[in-house]
Amino acid sequence: MLNSWRSFWVRFLFAAQMAWQGVAINPLRAGLTILGVAIGVASVVSLMGIGEGARIAVVRQFESLGSNVIVIKAHDEKAEFEPEEAEELLERVSGLKYASPVVRTNAVLRWRRTRGQVEVLGVSSDFPELRDHKLASGRFFTKWHVEQRSPVAVVGYNIGRGLLGGRSPVGHTVTINGQTYRIVGVLERKGSGQAEGIDDKVVVPYTTALKIAGKKTVDELWVKAESPKAAELAIAQLGRIYRRKLGLDVTAPKAGGGGQQVPGEEGKENPEGTSLPIPQPPEKEGQSKGEKPGLELGKDIITITNLNTLVEEADKANRIMTLLLGGIAAVSLLVGGLGIMNIMLVAVTERTGEIGVRRALGAKKFDLLLQFLMEAFYLSGIGAALGTLLGMWGVNVFNNYGFSAVVSMDAVKVAVFVALGCGLLFGVYPAWTAASVPPVEALRR
Repeated sequence: MLNSWRSFWVRFLFAAQMAWQGVAINPLRAGLTILGVAIGVASVVSLMGIGEGARIAVVRQFESLGSNVIVIKAHDEKAEFEPEEAEELLERVSGLKYASPVVRTNAVLRWRRTRGQVEVLGVSSDFPELRDHKLASGRFFTKWHVEQRSPVAVVGYNIGRGLLGGRSPVGHTVTINGQTYRIVGVLERKGSGQAEGIDDKVVVPYTTALKIAGKKTVDELWVKAESPKAAELAIAQLGRIYRRKLGLDVTAPKAGGGGQQVPGEEGKENPEGTSLPIPQPPEKEGQSKGEKPGLELGKDIITITNLNTLVEEADKANRIMTLLLGGIAAVSLLVGGLGIMNIMLVAVTERTGEIGVRRALGAKKFDLLLQFLMEAFYLSGIGAALGTLLGMWGVNVFNNYGFSAVVSMDAVKVAVFVALGCGLLFGVYPAWTAASVPPVEALRR
């Protein structure tokens, strides 16, 4: 038994040595074959890295808005909300922890001799908990500040860093639309493009923001549920509340996913959550056909969006895109495998005499089969290693040019596995052809 194993390893090592010599004897041809495999592997690694990077960036962008957050938005001025509705929803809808009216407006910010336009976000004192956003320094304004319409502000990270050259501006004052505001805190950094650009905004009490905007109502409410399941149930209850408010069908909608559909419109999908279409009041005498009083026709009145669902849908869509990119790039791996098969067939034809000599000296079919399979393995293995390095380099190049790309280890594993599989698969036929050549016929050639 020991002698048989020793004999097998000797034959294996000899076949590996002969295979390496077979590859090295034609470096140009072998190099071109390796390059074909390397390009295929590099394409898979780099393209799937770009797709995975895009998926992670989109998911992070949605996650930066907070978990279990539901956004209620009015798309018609006549359907806007009273600020007090946020607190009422906490009492009427089970499973909600925090709620806040939201005011978005622009204002002129003045700091010493510098002035410029800045986006102002008006929220309640529950903003840090609602959006899962911590403070880098200072504190957030309180409920008392909201009730008293106090001129206090919490600035985004970029603004806070820019005011005093990196030092905390807490305790200093700035002027917004001619009124002096005291900075009480600086929000923690979220990053470029995250959380709707909160790093470049100024956050003030919503009561103060309403005064800046010259409004009495808000077009957006944010609420936060206790859990993902509670968020799904809250979507159903919120839909029922606003259907009744708008005079629509009061039939309780079904909970699930990120939203619901209006009875009678099951065929219409809204991936962003629940859309509440405008009511269809009866036409009055003297009213032209198609004209409806009050709300504007042809658009949604209120949308209720579960951000958890947006994260899931974005993740799913980007995963599909990544797989499609990987599938397209994998075609080049197939081409590389065919190149290995072509080179191996040429090698069998050119080395028929060598095959005959080896058979005449006692080499078995298994030895020749192993030798040519090892040659195919060398070509595909070296190509896979080189392609992996090229793919990683390509990912870094994309990152340097501002694209979001990551090296996906799953993509590397799949690409290397497919490359080696293609090499061995397409090397079987040439190896079998070489092993099947009769010794007499081989020596005569």
